[in-house]
Amino acid sequence: MGVRFLEVIGVGETGVRARTVVVLGGGAAGMIATWQAASLGHAVTMLEANGRLGVKLRISGGGKCNVTHEGSAKELLVVFAKEQARFLRPAFHAFGSGEIRDLLQREGVETYVRENGRVFPKDSPGSAGEVVAAMQRVLERAGVQVRTGARVAGLVGVAPRLEALTLEDGSWVRGDVFILAAGGASYPETGTRGEVLEALRNLGVVVNPWFPALAPIPLVAPRPEWEGVALRDGSLQLHAGAGGKRLATFAGDVVFTRSGISGPAALELSQEVERARRGGLAWLSYALSSLNEELLDAQLQQLQQGNPHLAVRTWLQRLLPERLCAFAHAELALPPDQRMKDLPRAARRSLVAWVRAFPLGEPRAVPLSKGEVAAGGVRLDGIDPRTMAVKGWENLRVCGELLDIDGPIGGYNLQAAFSTGFLAGQVGPSSAFS
Repeated sequence: MGVRFLEVIGVGETGVRARTVVVLGGGAAGMIATWQAASLGHAVTMLEANGRLGVKLRISGGGKCNVTHEGSAKELLVVFAKEQARFLRPAFHAFGSGEIRDLLQREGVETYVRENGRVFPKDSPGSAGEVVAAMQRVLERAGVQVRTGARVAGLVGVAPRLEALTLEDGSWVRGDVFILAAGGASYPETGTRGEVLEALRNLGVVVNPWFPALAPIPLVAPRPEWEGVALRDGSLQLHAGAGGKRLATFAGDVVFTRSGISGPAALELSQEVERARRGGLAWLSYALSSLNEELLDAQLQQLQQGNPHLAVRTWLQRLLPERLCAFAHAELALPPDQRMKDLPRAARRSLVAWVRAFPLGEPRAVPLSKGEVAAGGVRLDGIDPRTMAVKGWENLRVCGELLDIDGPIGGYNLQAAFSTGFLAGQVGPSSAFS
């Protein structure tokens, strides 16, 4: 049986001579890229490996979907690494947080801003699904052909032109322009297995391997009995071994899980933790107070003078959940009824050091599959930031999580997907695709 060729044909809604555009991936970046290309008059086919569009988008934010983060392009860019911010600048100026909110509002999805700047659809059951449904309506009106259950097997072509995509069912899909928005390698259950990155590497496109980011951190010695307990208002600290030099820190909460820690600070520091672990030295602690050791010690001395009968346990409860106070006393060899007035100098110093570095221990390998995003992807210096075109290729564009971009939690990564997808979909008429 010969190879089956699938052609994308037709005339776009604006009446200009349509080009055939193939978009691989029906997530945030892919849907925006598809909408834009179709709006410009091109005949667009979207290929999605899953049985429906926006699978990862539907579960984002626990099903509530943190669509974006409020702010100007400049305000959003400052949270990204410098190289990533420079790359994203044209995309964020072209299609920012205001534009995606306007698009959703036109489709009947109202959004609101939380105190921390994160933007969500107005609370309702399945609000993430409403975001996907709104974007699907936009695609339907644009006359896009959507094929679900179409998983790519390979890319066919030699620079400067990609000729076709091969699918797992044996068919080939040809087109004039190819936009790859197949996602990263996190949450493989949502269909993002990351195999397209290897296919691009085989074509000679320079890529960085996938690396875990925004993921929970497993510990060598977890505390499952503390599952659900949170450490708040302090900072997670990464050290070069127990008692070693501090390598990185992130202010925020952590939550104990059965296998380790999660929460905002753990997610944000997970990439640095895994790099340190692979380097052979990684140890985690949590600073329960922002005061340095000298100021903390002075505070305890003042309490010994001004409130001598205060129980050490009572003071610790200001910093620690009740469930962990007994652990603290045991670790520091303090009796349960220890009073400030009877706290020896050496014990006081140990208490100060312990509060400044609550021991969490050695991390295990951070799972790539559990990250909210994956670091790595197509190197940014190989992409034109104005068009998302792969340098050296006339008809190949990449957007979304396939790019080596990994911003912090808070809607920034989704906005990067929307924005880069918007530019990738700005395909010109005729054969001039840049």
